Amino acid sequence: MSDTAPSRDGELRIEAPHRELLDHVLDKWSLSVLGELCEGPRRFNELRRAIPGVTQKSLTATLRRLERNGIVEREVVNDRPVAVEYRITPLGKTMRPPVDALLDWARTHMPRIERAREAFDAR
Repeated sequence: MSDTAPSRDGELRIEAPHRELLDHVLDKWSLSVLGELCEGPRRFNELRRAIPGVTQKSLTATLRRLERNGIVEREVVNDRPVAVEYRITPLGKTMRPPVDALLDWARTHMPRIERAREAFDAR
């Protein structure tokens, strides 16, 4: 049985290694970084300008987590001044279809979600 398959009682169980990975690649800044890198390689400051609200510290931590998980790679560019360029890896590109599916789900169901939120907040 896979670590994320429904168990016999129908409960979906997500094991710790998978939870950690999902936390790393589906957080607020990671999705923004991946969105930018899907368009093409970017230098650090290009990413910072393209992602409103991200701090240097948060962007650095996000890029390191994505690199550690094999989703993003960094390359030192031999320009003057020396810079680092980030690009999505082939493994990272395989994330696009499931992320697109989640975004499509959110777009489709957002009106129902907003109504549920309003009802909850009205209580």
